[in-house]
Amino acid sequence: MKTPLPELIDFSLNTALPDVPQSALHILRLSLLDWFAVAIAGAQEPASRIIRQMVTQEAGAPQATVVGQTTRLPARATALANGTTAHALDYDDTHFLHIGHPSVTIFPAALAMAEQQGATGAEFLVAALTGYESSCRIGHWFGRSHYEAGFHMTATAGTFGATLAASRLSGLTAHETGQAMGLAATRACGLKAQFGTMGKPFNAGMAAANGVESAQLAALGFTSNPDALLSFAQSHAAEMPPLETVLKGLGTHFVLEQVHHKYHACCHGLHAMLEALTLLIEAHNPDPNLLKTIDIQTNPRWLKVCNKPDPKTGLEAKFSYRQTAAMALSGIDTGALGSFTDHLCKSAEITALRDKTTVTGNAELSDTAARVTLVFHNSPPLEMQLDLATPQPVKQREMRVLAKAETLLGQDQAQEIWQEITALAQAKDLTKLLQTAAKIRA
Repeated sequence: MKTPLPELIDFSLNTALPDVPQSALHILRLSLLDWFAVAIAGAQEPASRIIRQMVTQEAGAPQATVVGQTTRLPARATALANGTTAHALDYDDTHFLHIGHPSVTIFPAALAMAEQQGATGAEFLVAALTGYESSCRIGHWFGRSHYEAGFHMTATAGTFGATLAASRLSGLTAHETGQAMGLAATRACGLKAQFGTMGKPFNAGMAAANGVESAQLAALGFTSNPDALLSFAQSHAAEMPPLETVLKGLGTHFVLEQVHHKYHACCHGLHAMLEALTLLIEAHNPDPNLLKTIDIQTNPRWLKVCNKPDPKTGLEAKFSYRQTAAMALSGIDTGALGSFTDHLCKSAEITALRDKTTVTGNAELSDTAARVTLVFHNSPPLEMQLDLATPQPVKQREMRVLAKAETLLGQDQAQEIWQEITALAQAKDLTKLLQTAAKIRA
């Protein structure tokens, strides 16, 4: 049985930045801004501090910049720390083709390797872009069965994309990259059982570090079985649809453009519901005290992911339809980091609304859609259905990502880092971008 590996290695090593559509490059830049915003904002989260404490205690060669501290560390340790930190808030982008978070694995690996290697901004961009695209397509090849079997695709598919990005920045040959991908197949790991705990962002950090480690070992001559990707797929419940489907348009059509940026600080499975609820609130300003029931319908797949009915902690609240719906209806900003607290899970007002909320699966709804119905005691019900797959105008997306970054970092700081990102293709290295990011304290 064939895998998409040969085509993805060729794509990753030989794509030139001028060949990339500007639309794809623009979305990549927006994702990079979003990544810096959530990483800087999440730098003081407990999981972030703990992971930095561990890698700093180990110390090592000062090769790369760690978000949240001035001490530089080895590239592998930096990727581990930055990947974990960027996913600590669970506020980073998501791609539904592989049901995962591409940025938190690809950017930490690519940034660390680019800094270690002294790569130009253009070299970093094309490596990150091809690793990002490959991660999404490998996730597509793994399919729903892989995810539903309990594997966290951010970490599994993410490891392979991070390895391809790191391999290109390391200057590996196609043969050496195949060896790195064989090692990645042994290192790839991550379970959905960690959702709602520090283990979830750790999955992302591991994937980024796996990519750096695999590329570094291959560069030193370490060997592996380059066909191990197939073994990984077969032993990890991969769906493996036809390769012509997975590889369709590779190099000309970039599926990364379909990435979804988060505007709510919680699991992306909740966002269609929250966007629909937001439209109802903006149009009708419903009085929560007059509500009889709140009915939420979602694709049944999400019921195992983000349907914690009675969350006890802020982390668990990020995976709860009932809690986040009650928060939105109470006027609590679900886009604000400080909204997801242990205390709010015990609020009598929130609990009362939560208890009025029913969540059911509806197989007719796509993975990216939700339907919300508000039933009142003395007035007609209100209903809204929304599908995140409906394309959002690029300008609107840019405005919302910038607004999010400004909220997390401050307006001037967000605009400054955005300027550095938009000029990255002409930058001789990443120094100015990383220095700009390092001086920001969210």
